[in-house]
Amino acid sequence: MRTGTAVADPIASLDERLGRSLAAGFRGPEQRADFHRWFTACAELSDTEVEPTPLDELAGWRIEPDTGNLVHASGRFFSVEGIEVDWPGAAVPRWGQPIINQPETGILGLLVSDIGGVPHFLMQAKMEPGNIGGIQLSPTVQATRSNYTGAHQGRPVPYVEYFRDTSRHTVLADVRHSEQGAWFHRKRNRNMIVEVREPVEARDGYRWLTLGQIHELLALPDMVNMDSRAVLSCLPLTDPGPGLGRTPETGTFEAALLGSCTTEADARTPTAAVLSWITEARSTTDLRTRRVPLRELADWRMKDGRISHESGQFFDVMGVRVRARGREVDQWAQPLIAASHVGLVAFLARRIDGVLHVLVRAKAEPGHVDTIELAPTVQCAPPNYDALPSRARPPFLDHVLGAARRDVRFDTVLSEEGGRFYHTRNRYMVIETDESDGPLEHPGFRWMTMRQLTRLLRHSYYLNVEARTLVTCMRSLLTTAPKGTS
Repeated sequence: MRTGTAVADPIASLDERLGRSLAAGFRGPEQRADFHRWFTACAELSDTEVEPTPLDELAGWRIEPDTGNLVHASGRFFSVEGIEVDWPGAAVPRWGQPIINQPETGILGLLVSDIGGVPHFLMQAKMEPGNIGGIQLSPTVQATRSNYTGAHQGRPVPYVEYFRDTSRHTVLADVRHSEQGAWFHRKRNRNMIVEVREPVEARDGYRWLTLGQIHELLALPDMVNMDSRAVLSCLPLTDPGPGLGRTPETGTFEAALLGSCTTEADARTPTAAVLSWITEARSTTDLRTRRVPLRELADWRMKDGRISHESGQFFDVMGVRVRARGREVDQWAQPLIAASHVGLVAFLARRIDGVLHVLVRAKAEPGHVDTIELAPTVQCAPPNYDALPSRARPPFLDHVLGAARRDVRFDTVLSEEGGRFYHTRNRYMVIETDESDGPLEHPGFRWMTMRQLTRLLRHSYYLNVEARTLVTCMRSLLTTAPKGTS
């Protein structure tokens, strides 16, 4: 499928055009079924085998004799090393753990083109070895620097040229963001959204979809991958109302959410004060990390070809051998991180003076470039806290676990990035609260509007990857929110 020669509406604003894309979901059950037939066919063609393999038997990888670190024979891609963390005064003031060290900056890129006056996004049905179900809906380009510069000696990455040379196109977003600060050492990717005004062929395994269609698919478990969610959060979507083609009924959740996207002046905490709060937290959080040899980590053991914590909690480092058709390389082996439990990631939301706010946390994670990034209200795997001091239990976790079904606005189990994580999932939730739940105030948290978060996403390292997923999930509620929700 080509985009044709459609040119973006020269009169409509970007927000209005994106609003049209939000409003353009699947046109009835047949169009939805057509997508799923295509997606199923892509899965059948991927012809993938992923076989768990002991770490000491991974072809192309070695365990360094002096350090125990897992490294690739080429010296490229990534390594698995150890870190020790010191955080005086914290509930857990010291620990060690394995961590992925991937110093390269990859590209996560989405192509956008107007088709019939509606922006469409070129999505890929992509296999990753850690994916549940084999393939998931991925960005146009999802590639490490080693991949797109040919270090794997495989086929070129499709469409990467649109992101390496943007001179003939319109850049809608281009910003570096972190990945999981608990499992990556200062990992970042270049998140890009590029609008093209020339015909672009959708190759096999790719499909043009509207924002509304992607947002509908977000409600399906393990369908839209982490990188797609993260890049979509970078859309400069601040006033989609004129393009939605409807006016939400006053007093509804949808009206409060739309107001949150368009309003900054009515935010509970002014953005300048939020920035000062983040800077203060970064300046005063005394969290120190030190890279150490993997074999020196206390409490972690190599057993049965895996590296695991002696408690059986947290995560394992495992290996896989992969055979895949349709990737740049047909077969390879690699380590992956496998979480021990399904995590819980949630925003508590509240209407403040009629405008929806979400409660964000200034969260320290050892792998972040600047220690502190804004995180969801709750971001944890609850079983991991069973053996920890009670004061380590995250604030507001009980509010999320005890939420009434009627207050849940979004609730889907979504996979994390299958290129580094094996069957690792989080339950993503948006839960509305009101004054009957109390003030929900805490010094490490602030109430913010969607517009404030959108503006911060223009800059690097303000929102962590879990918060960026929830921003995309929140926007999907403009597409799917029940029109009478009060």
